[in-house]
Amino acid sequence: MASYLDFEKPVAELEARVEDLRALSEKKDSPNIGEELAKLEAKAAKALADLYAALTPWQKTQVARHPQRPHCVDYIAGLIEDFTPLAGDRKFAEDEAILCGLGRFRGQSVAVIGQEKGFDTASRLKHNFGMVKPEGYRKAVRVMELADRFGLPVISFVDTAGAFPGIEAEERGQAEAIARATEAALVQGTPNVATVIGEGGSGGALGIAACNVVLMLEHSIYTVASPEASASILWRDSSRAQDAATSMKITAQDLMKFGIIDGIVAEPVGGAHRDPEATIKSVGDAVASALARFAEFSPEAVRAFRQEKFLGMGRNKV
Repeated sequence: MASYLDFEKPVAELEARVEDLRALSEKKDSPNIGEELAKLEAKAAKALADLYAALTPWQKTQVARHPQRPHCVDYIAGLIEDFTPLAGDRKFAEDEAILCGLGRFRGQSVAVIGQEKGFDTASRLKHNFGMVKPEGYRKAVRVMELADRFGLPVISFVDTAGAFPGIEAEERGQAEAIARATEAALVQGTPNVATVIGEGGSGGALGIAACNVVLMLEHSIYTVASPEASASILWRDSSRAQDAATSMKITAQDLMKFGIIDGIVAEPVGGAHRDPEATIKSVGDAVASALARFAEFSPEAVRAFRQEKFLGMGRNKV
């Protein structure tokens, strides 16, 4: 069953009428309403297209958090063959908020790292709502180092509201773990490509996104802090999250303009959740194109490219 966001109410009403007419047309001895149905379907499609062509940053935030949006597990299932998960950081524990492993992407051996939020109550608890703990980042470092040793490109899927903020995470060195993961990504001698598939929240996202190429889905967000948290800090009023979302420039379109990301992957009209299969294929095509750019690069050239990219941020574009 489709799940609609608050701002999609006009579209929801039109699509409900379409479904009612469609059900009526399928009944025996029903009147001929094919023409009326076609007109209503066209009206609903236009309303959806018009709505999504002019989304506000806050509306994009809501779309990025949509519960039916494809998750990391969906991208792995759709893009990675023979995926073999790797668990544990070899120091403390396994963290299922971040999935790591080896597999083949369109015939090429790769390492995969991705944050998983979960899709229902049980899986969200299992994956800690995508909020990674120190052991998760240390697991990611282990996989990055393994990929570097064996010459494997790294593909990352970013989808987190932020790193886990609990006291136990702080006791186990959360900040240090994120810093080590960021460092490991920056010094990687093989190409790495990150795609923000939903939320890219703060250092929790950056730990696996300091890559040669950073892509964002059209309606994803990438931010230093959530709009709600930023509103609480700036105005001591979390209800001003919409204002914060606009001021912070967190959309793919804004970040592309500022040179923070390297590409935007188009989503189906109405968001990735409307056609997950098409979205996953589009991401796969974009990742393949990004990796192809570095096919002839030496490890030194890969590192130099990444270093120049990040050191140039804020200098070349305003």
